[in-house]
Amino acid sequence: MEAPAATPALPDAGAAAPPACRLYARRWLMLAIFVLCSLSNSIQWIQYSVITNIVTEYYRVDSNAVNWTAMLYEVLYIPLIFPASWILEKTGLRVCLLAGILGTALGSWVKVFSVGRHLFWVGFAGQSIVGGSQIFILSLPARIGAVWFGPDEVSTAVSIGVFGNQLGVALGFLLPPLIVKYHEGDMEASGSEFALMFYLMAGFCTVLLLVVVALFRAAPPTPPSPAQAAQKEAAADEGGGGGGSFLSSTWRLVTNPGFALLLVAYGINVGDFYAISTLLNQVVLQYFPGREVDVGRLGLVMVLAGMVGSVCCGVVLDKTHKYKEVTLAIYFMSLVGLVIYTFTLNCGYIEVVYFTIIFLGFFMTGYLPVGFELAAELTYPEPEGTSAGMLNASVQVFGIAFTLFYAWLFELAGDMWANGALCITLVVGTVITAVIRADLRRQSAQRQHLQPVPLPA
Repeated sequence: MEAPAATPALPDAGAAAPPACRLYARRWLMLAIFVLCSLSNSIQWIQYSVITNIVTEYYRVDSNAVNWTAMLYEVLYIPLIFPASWILEKTGLRVCLLAGILGTALGSWVKVFSVGRHLFWVGFAGQSIVGGSQIFILSLPARIGAVWFGPDEVSTAVSIGVFGNQLGVALGFLLPPLIVKYHEGDMEASGSEFALMFYLMAGFCTVLLLVVVALFRAAPPTPPSPAQAAQKEAAADEGGGGGGSFLSSTWRLVTNPGFALLLVAYGINVGDFYAISTLLNQVVLQYFPGREVDVGRLGLVMVLAGMVGSVCCGVVLDKTHKYKEVTLAIYFMSLVGLVIYTFTLNCGYIEVVYFTIIFLGFFMTGYLPVGFELAAELTYPEPEGTSAGMLNASVQVFGIAFTLFYAWLFELAGDMWANGALCITLVVGTVITAVIRADLRRQSAQRQHLQPVPLPA
């Protein structure tokens, strides 16, 4: 059942009447459905890489081929994000989420038919379909937060939306090593376990597809905030979100100095995370041979810590609205975490590595929703889906470059030099973040209108 309309306080004499705004209880259901769909896609990102040593022996391929099962997520995102952003602005949240979960389910079923030891190419094709489908999912948290949630809860909603992606990555680290084991001299046993993993994933995605068809809606009948009402009016005035509107919006984004700087800083931080995650199996096993399950657990706790960091940062942003200051603090602590991780890998104690990777994950992964929200503030009233899509496109470019560079330097000179190079990139990103001007346009728009009274869910 939907909550009734809030009755706003009357404005002062002579003031402009505030737009009608409502908060609907079903906004939390929309967010929960999205979280599960995002999880179903991101859980497959690292599915092969986290068990690289098993995949290489079972399918008789080299580690480079396995690395590409993760990197193709980034490769496919770059050319497809702009048409996907146009589709989001043209058709809305429901069509985009349907496309994302449909592609994820289809790719998952393709992988079911890749269990034969000579069929790695079939699995790669399925992974490509899943990876391509993320373009319809990855940019949606900021848009869902803006379209469905009030001004004092939008950052929390965005952080929960990003939480779904992070939870999927965490389960992607945890589950494959638990399901698919290394059976020396008996790779057929591993084949049965691959089949089990693929069937479970395909079934889960199919159920989610049915849920989205039945329950998910694009937007509430009435906007949740004055800023969203003004944004909808501006979009209608400019042509209803058509092609011309999208192109002009994109041009304004790329010529926004603060957003241009954020594109680089955001790409560096999350690109470093992609590189570390993709090669985690290879880096950790050189110090702790035979500890594949621990590699999965390390990835799990890194992302779980980031999930906690994301939610904490979202709450802090909603309470303080200090977007620039929180972003800079998180960025600097990501640098500190990577330095600590770099110099503790060779300590000989896996427990120490667990501690340092939790510290790193809290800040590096926790940065994701903070960057989305700072972008929304810097670029208002441009659509949040477009700005988030461009941030993610930057991430994919840096993710590919950093992963290839990290793998090359790791093979050439070892993990100390490879991690040290990533530390240098974070120094650059911290400096760039520091010079971004805190032009919080969305907050200014909110202050020009009376706030709607939040209603209980």
